Amino acid sequence: MALLLGVFAVLASMRLAEVWVEADSKDCVYSETGNVPGRRTGLVLGCSPTLSNGRSNYYFLYRVRAARQLYAAGKIEYIIVSGDNHTKTYDESSAMKDALVGLGVPPDRIVCDYAGFSTLDSVVRAREVFGQDKITVISQRFHAQRAVFIARRKGIDAIGFSARDLSNRYGLRTRAREKLARVKTILDLYLLNRQPRFLGKPVKVGQGTPQAEGFSADKA
Repeated sequence: MALLLGVFAVLASMRLAEVWVEADSKDCVYSETGNVPGRRTGLVLGCSPTLSNGRSNYYFLYRVRAARQLYAAGKIEYIIVSGDNHTKTYDESSAMKDALVGLGVPPDRIVCDYAGFSTLDSVVRAREVFGQDKITVISQRFHAQRAVFIARRKGIDAIGFSARDLSNRYGLRTRAREKLARVKTILDLYLLNRQPRFLGKPVKVGQGTPQAEGFSADKA
């Protein structure tokens, strides 16, 4: 009986978190470039450029292409690429920057955040480290929704832009993890009061901004 109650509680909390996050961000996540309000800075949420089998990670590719799309349309002026760089051989931010430059985005319009260890870290650091209190979050819709949810509770004026998603066949595992991530987000915000793992000195976002700002495993 206790096991059944536990399972029910987990399922109920997952459903509550899903409905809450989606309702809260309903009118703030855009899928059409032309409808996106202009913002000075876009925040691309990081992930690995490749999968464990060595193949390209399409979540990564689609996020980078979405960021380039917004920049080309004049919807953002600067791009913060925020990802994990916990070891010298794993650097999501530099990979995103290189991909964006390859798509024609000028390097001086891209700022690397090497301490985006989680969505919460990336969102909070956008304001606390990079001084941006109005941002356009760029990721797949389910991820952008959660980031906007976090931003609102941290006093950040955020909207989202949906990068192309993967089909149910290839994205099922990621969507399952997202259900748990939403529960964890609510616990982090309302119960644990979790803060970013690392902040550091403020970094000015603007033309000529150095690219190796924030935390990097190479400098730890």
